[in-house]
Amino acid sequence: MEPRELRDAFGQFATGVTVVTCTNEEGEPHGATVNAFTAVSLDPPLAQVTLGRTSRACQFLDGRPFAINVLAADQLDVAWHFAGRPAAETPAWAVGHTAPVLEGTAATISCRPWRTYDGGDHLIVIGEVEEVRIPGRDPLLFHGGVFRHLSPLEIGVAWNGSIDNPDHGWFDATAQFTPLGNATRV
Repeated sequence: MEPRELRDAFGQFATGVTVVTCTNEEGEPHGATVNAFTAVSLDPPLAQVTLGRTSRACQFLDGRPFAINVLAADQLDVAWHFAGRPAAETPAWAVGHTAPVLEGTAATISCRPWRTYDGGDHLIVIGEVEEVRIPGRDPLLFHGGVFRHLSPLEIGVAWNGSIDNPDHGWFDATAQFTPLGNATRV
């Protein structure tokens, strides 16, 4: 399998963009842009990030707390900053529940270390979620090697053309049904 072909195939799955934050050996905030983020479990509450084995963040996460910062649509400069292209203005930091967090995000998920697994050229890091913050901002997206934004929500379009549309299909929204157990036979 050609690595570029596999990367292109993986790139067809649209993802959010996150910055995983933690502290370095000196206790200073550190971050790495990551789009390999997955919700793992609600009970216990677990989240996963996958980082390139050669990234400095891997060594900083070894058995230490971290935060997953889901970037907001207007944080493209923050994504690039933590991907190795420093922005002219350093992103704003805040104190988080388990680790430093970034300001202005779409969501923040604060984690304690849970497990780390071998993932080939990556490490799979799973954290136990201790706190979430959801300010209600739209997320930044990544698809096909390009950063993207959500399009405006289209009201009433999802059902159009469907026979199950409660407004235009077989039944209107006021239809009432008799459970089969109580139905009379014809």
